[in-house]
Amino acid sequence: MGYKGSSQKFLELSGVSIGDIIKIIKNNVSYQGILLDRAEDPDDKHIVLKLDNGYNIGLNVEGALLELIKKGEKPKLKLSTLDIGKDIEKPDISIISTGGTVASVVDYKTGAVHPAFTADDLIKANPELLVHANINGEAILNILSENMKPEYWAKTASSVADEINGGADGVVVAHGTDTMHYTSAALNFMLDTPVPVVVTGAQRSSDRPSSDAFMNLLSSVVAAKSDIAEVTLCMHAEENDSHCLLHRGTKVRKMHTTRRDTFRSINTLPIAKIEKGKLSLVDKNSYYKKRNNENVELNNDIEKKVALIKSYPGIEPDTIDYHIDKGYKGIVIEGTGLGHCPETLLPSLERAKESKIPVIMTSQCLYGIVNMNIYSTGRKIVSAGVISVFNMLPETAYVKLVWALGQTENIEEVKKIMQTNIRGEIGEKSSEKYFLN
Repeated sequence: MGYKGSSQKFLELSGVSIGDIIKIIKNNVSYQGILLDRAEDPDDKHIVLKLDNGYNIGLNVEGALLELIKKGEKPKLKLSTLDIGKDIEKPDISIISTGGTVASVVDYKTGAVHPAFTADDLIKANPELLVHANINGEAILNILSENMKPEYWAKTASSVADEINGGADGVVVAHGTDTMHYTSAALNFMLDTPVPVVVTGAQRSSDRPSSDAFMNLLSSVVAAKSDIAEVTLCMHAEENDSHCLLHRGTKVRKMHTTRRDTFRSINTLPIAKIEKGKLSLVDKNSYYKKRNNENVELNNDIEKKVALIKSYPGIEPDTIDYHIDKGYKGIVIEGTGLGHCPETLLPSLERAKESKIPVIMTSQCLYGIVNMNIYSTGRKIVSAGVISVFNMLPETAYVKLVWALGQTENIEEVKKIMQTNIRGEIGEKSSEKYFLN
C-alpha cells in the first residue's frame, strides 16, 4: 500500500489494513469510515478514510487514537466475470480507456476506486450501458492526463482504428479531463472515421455523490451510436445533471478547474445535446460529417519537438532562441490580442524563418480572430515569417502543428495545412454570437 513512515507504523501497531472500518479520534472529534489506500508522496503523516457520506478525508495520525470497528475485505483489482450475451439488435460500442476517473469502478466493500480494464468492469459499474449497446472495453493506457504525450495520441488513434476495423459501430475514449481537448483535437487530425468517436471524462470520481462519471459515459455511448461521424467531446452541460453537450473535438476547451460543466465550445456552438438517453442537434442547420460505410483512414505520423509559447510583457528573445538551439521543428505562439508579441522577438523570429522552423501565431484571447495586418507590429511579425491562423484555439494549433510536421517538412506545405480547415478547427469570421455562450 502507499503508506510509509509514521502513518505506516500507526496502522501496523493498531493491526489494521486497507478496507477495515475504523474510528479515529483526533482533538476530541471522532471520524469513522473505511481505510483507503493512498498515493505515494513525501507526506507520511496522513491516512485516508472514506466516510459514510461518500467523501474522503485525510487525517494526521500525530496524537490520534485508532479503534478497529470491523475487519474489511481486501481491495479487488479485478471484478468478477459476467456472462452477458450479445444483443444483435444493438450496436457494438468500444470503450477505450487511457486513464482518468470516468473509466473507473468502486469496490463498495472497501471504498477503493480502481481503473476499469474490461467490458465486464464497466458494465458491472454501469449496467445501464447495456440498454443502449453491446459494450467492449479495453485499457490501452493508465495515466493521469497531464502525463499525456503526442506519441500516446498516436497510440490511441491506432487503437481506435483497430476497433473500427474490428467492427465497432462507435468508439468512446475515456480520458482524464486536464488535457482531454488536446487529445480530441489530435484524434481529429489523425483519423478520418466513418463512425462516431467520442472522448469523455469526469471532473469528479465515481466514489463521490456528485460524480459526473456515469452520466458522461452513458451520454457518450448514446453519441457513439449516433449519425455524427466525427471525433467529438462529450461532457456535462450544466452543474446539475440535466444533460450533456457534444462538442466538436477541435473547438472545445476546459474552462474551469472543478466545475462539472467545465468544457465549452469556443467560437462555435456545440453540435448536439444528450438528454435522458436521447441525442438532438443544437442547431439543425449545423454541418457535421455523417456516418458512412467507408474504411477508417489512420494517419498518425507526428513530430514531437514542437513548442507552445505564451507571449507576455517582458518575454525575452532567448525564449525563442532556446527552442531553435534545442532543435525544435515548430513553434506555436499564444500571442496577445489580434496575434501580437513584443518587437524585441523579431530577430529571433527571423532566425526561425532562416532555420526553416514554422512559427504559428494564435491568440490567448480565445474568442475572436487573429489578424496581424491591422497594426504595424503584426505586419512586422508577418514579414518575419510567422504564419497566422484565423481563429484556431492555441491548443488545437499546437496539436495540428505536431501532426502537420509529421506529414511534411516543407514549410510552405506546413503553412498550407495550418491555414486549411481540415476538421472544423477554423470557424466562421464572426464569433460575437458565441462569446461566453
